[in-house]
Amino acid sequence: MIAPPERSAERDAAIDALLPNVPFDGWTYRALRAGLAASGGDPRDAEVLFPGGAPDMIAAFCDLADRRMERDAADLELGEMRMPARIQVVLARRLARNRMHKEAIRRALAALALPGNAGQAALCTARTVDAMWRAAGDHSADFSWYTKRAILTGVYTATLLYWLRDPSEDDAATLSFLDRRLADVGRITRVRWKVESTLRRLVPPVLRNAAP
Repeated sequence: MIAPPERSAERDAAIDALLPNVPFDGWTYRALRAGLAASGGDPRDAEVLFPGGAPDMIAAFCDLADRRMERDAADLELGEMRMPARIQVVLARRLARNRMHKEAIRRALAALALPGNAGQAALCTARTVDAMWRAAGDHSADFSWYTKRAILTGVYTATLLYWLRDPSEDDAATLSFLDRRLADVGRITRVRWKVESTLRRLVPPVLRNAAP
């Protein structure tokens, strides 16, 4: 598991209070102060809660979304589903939960696209993809850990960008897009075993069974 950002009930509540203001003021202390004031908090706590500014707020939001996704998945009946179907259900639930925050997510992606935030962007994506696999019931720690997450990173990022342009109220077009991407993954998986077999021959024996 990739180390998460700082977690606290106060930071979670502050993110929830902040989100409605992001479409107007961006991921800024101004938006956060307004959210804290509206929720009964102290606006002066903004810099204390998120000393890293916008990247810190965005990382906390992504982590909160990841945790909620995992809790949602725990309430679903995923046991009898094949893994692609589990991923589809988990990701669909995540998108539905965050539909009202589409503009905030769009602004978050724009902020993370800035050169100085590339590292934070990579961490947020890696943590989300890792959480998605765990939510779907995959707890592998062998060599496939890397390839599974690399494949799902492509599926998730493509689906997220498509979702941001999807005007439907039920994400129907996005879920159809996701189904097509997951079908591609099924075909890619067959290729994956060949790739892993080749890579294993290039990795020293002492490292082949090392967990990430």
